Amino acid sequence: MDSITQAVLGATIQGALLGRWQGRKALVYGAALATLPDLDVVIDYGDAVAQMTYHRGFSHSLFVLSALALALTGLLRLRPNPGYSAGRLFITLWLVLITHPLLDTFTSYGTQLLWPLTTPPIAWSTLFIIDPLYTVPLILAVVVGLISGLKDKTPRGPIAALTISSLYIAFSVSGKWMAEHRVEQQLSAQGIQVEAVFSAPTPLNTLLWRVTVMAGDQYYESMVSWFDTQPPALQAMPSGKQLSHVLQDSPQWHRLAWFTSNILRYDEVNGRLLVTDLRLGMTGFHPFRFPMAQRDENGEWTLIGYVEREPTYRGGAEQLRMIWNRIWAQSPELPLRSWAAPMGPNATAHREG
Repeated sequence: MDSITQAVLGATIQGALLGRWQGRKALVYGAALATLPDLDVVIDYGDAVAQMTYHRGFSHSLFVLSALALALTGLLRLRPNPGYSAGRLFITLWLVLITHPLLDTFTSYGTQLLWPLTTPPIAWSTLFIIDPLYTVPLILAVVVGLISGLKDKTPRGPIAALTISSLYIAFSVSGKWMAEHRVEQQLSAQGIQVEAVFSAPTPLNTLLWRVTVMAGDQYYESMVSWFDTQPPALQAMPSGKQLSHVLQDSPQWHRLAWFTSNILRYDEVNGRLLVTDLRLGMTGFHPFRFPMAQRDENGEWTLIGYVEREPTYRGGAEQLRMIWNRIWAQSPELPLRSWAAPMGPNATAHREG
C-alpha cells in the first residue's frame, strides 16, 4: 500500500495499544516505525527487474521483522516505562511492523513474507495500492488523536478505525471471490482450458474487478461489478507466449516469471521483445514492462544483459471516468481490447495521454 496508509495504520495500532501512556507520541512513533520496511527502496539491486522483484523482500519478511521487534523491545526496556510491561511493548512493536507487509499482501504486487525461503511472493490482490475507503478511517483516528490527545484515555477512536478498516478488507475478499466465481462459470460454460486466473480490484475501489485468465497463446480480460446482472464478457487478447522460448537463458526472465506467477504478456515491438506484468495497473495501462531481447543485424534474437523499465502510460481522467461508470452499468463494456492494442506490434515507445 502507499506510504500514507502504512504510516497511519502503524500510528493507529500504537495509539490503540500504548496511547494511554505515550499520548500523542504513540501516533508519531507508530507512523515512523510502520514505514521502516519500505526503506529498502533506497537499495540498488541492479537492473529494473531486480529492483522490482527484490523490493518487498528481506525488509518485509515476518522473520526479520519479528527479530527487529524483539531487538527494539530489549533496547527500549533499558529505560522502561512503568505503565506497561515488556510483553505489551513487544506486541505493539511487532504488530506495527508486521502489519506493514501483511497489508501489502492484499495488493497485487507480491510480498516475500517468508524470506529467506524461496517460496513465491504472496499477492492476495484484494486491495488497489491506493484505496481511500480503507485509509480514511485511519487518517481520521490519527487526526482526532493528535488534536484531543490519547493520554489516560480509552483508545476508542483507534480501535474503531482498526475495526472499520479490517471489515473493509473482509469485504474486499468477498468481492474477489464474487468476481472469480462469475468468470469461472463463464469459462466452464465456454469450455475454455485455463492455465491461471488472476483477479484484482480496479483503481481506487473494490466494487469493480478485473479478472485475467491465462490460456495458452491468448489471455482473457473480464470486468465484474457487484451490480452486474448479466454474465461477464470475456475479451480475448494475444499473450505472445510462443515468444517466451527466446528468453529461456535469461535470468531476469526466470526471476520475473517466478515473481509474477507467469501472468505475463510478450510483444515484439520495433525489433525488441517486451515482457509485461499483467497483474498490475489496468488492462493496457500496466506500469511494469521490460525489453528483454532484441534482434541483431541478422534478425536473430539476442538477450539484453541490463534490463531497463519501459516508459508506460498509466491512464488518466478519461479512463477513470469510464471505470467509474462501469461500476454501476454493465453496458457499455469497457473497451479493453482497444486499451490493450497499443501494447502490441503497432506500439510506440510512449503512449500519448
